[in-house]
Amino acid sequence: MTHFLNTPAARSLSLARVLRLTAEEAFATFQRVRFAANAGEPYCPHCGCIKVYTLAETPVRWKCSACRKKFSVTSGTIFHSRKLSIRDYLAVIALFCNGVKGTSSLQMSRDMNINPKSAFVLLHKLREAMGATLDDGELTGTVEVDGAYFSKHGARQPNRKADRPDRRLMPNPQQVVVIAREREGRARPWVVSRETDGVPLIRQHVASGTEVHADESNAWNILHASYPMHRVNHSVEYVSEDGASVNQAESYFSRLRRSEFGIHHRLSGHRLQAYANECAWRENHRREANGTHWNLITAAALAHPKSETWAGYWHRSAA
Repeated sequence: MTHFLNTPAARSLSLARVLRLTAEEAFATFQRVRFAANAGEPYCPHCGCIKVYTLAETPVRWKCSACRKKFSVTSGTIFHSRKLSIRDYLAVIALFCNGVKGTSSLQMSRDMNINPKSAFVLLHKLREAMGATLDDGELTGTVEVDGAYFSKHGARQPNRKADRPDRRLMPNPQQVVVIAREREGRARPWVVSRETDGVPLIRQHVASGTEVHADESNAWNILHASYPMHRVNHSVEYVSEDGASVNQAESYFSRLRRSEFGIHHRLSGHRLQAYANECAWRENHRREANGTHWNLITAAALAHPKSETWAGYWHRSAA
C-alpha cells in the first residue's frame, strides 16, 4: 500500500508558488487568514469593532472607529514588530510544514538567508502557536498512554581515556515525555521528571470512562482506579490477545526520536515541551496535505498573541 506522503493528495502547495507571490498577494493572504472571522475584512483586534478606516500609510494600517487605536495585519500576533516581509514569513511556514520530522534553525537560516538566532526564535514562535492549538478538550474513546526518556546534554569527555570518568557512575538527569493519544485521533504530550508524574495530567485531560491502553510499566498501575485499563507486556508481545497495544503512542515517539537524531540531534532541557508539541501537532495532521498544514500553521500564528517567552532579551533565560 502506498504511503500517504507518496500520493498526490499530500502535495497541494509548492514553495515556488509561495515565492512567486507579489507583496500585495502575500499581504492579501495574511489579511484573509487573520480576519477569517469577518470574511477576510479587517476588524479591530482590540475591541472587535468591524468599522475601521484604512490609513494612507505603507505598510497598510487601519484605525478603529470605536477605540481609535491603530493596527496592522500582524498587530498583537507572534509577527508583531516584524522585520521580514510577509512573503518571507509565508515561505518560512511552507519550509517548516514540509519538514515531516521537523526543521532545524540552521537549515532555515541558510534557506532564507537570515540570522540563525532569528530563525531559531521564529521557529519556536511557530511551535508555540502550534502547541496552543492542542488544548482543545478532553481525550475520549480509546486512548493509549506511554512514556519515553530523554537525557540532558552531558559534559564533554576528555581526550585521554585515562582521564575519562566512568559514565555508569555519573549522574544522568533525564526527562520523560508522556503521551496520551486517541486511536486515529488527537495526541497530547507532557514533559515530566518521571512517568508517575504524568498520571495527574492524564486524569486531567482524559475523559472519565475512556478505555485506556498502556504497557507493563508500574507507573500506570494507579490508572486502574480511574479508567477501564488494557495492558500489554512488550517483553512478550506488541499486541495482546484482547487487542491491547500502544502502537499509536509508539508511532508518536518514533517521529520524536527521528526528529531528535536526524534533525536537532538533541532534545532536552526546558525546550523539550516545544518539540514534543510540534511532533504531536504533526501526528494529529499527518493525513492532511501540506497546503492544509500551511494554512493551519499560518492561522495558528496569526491567532496567537505576542509571545512572552520569545520577546525582549529572551536569551538571558535560555540555557
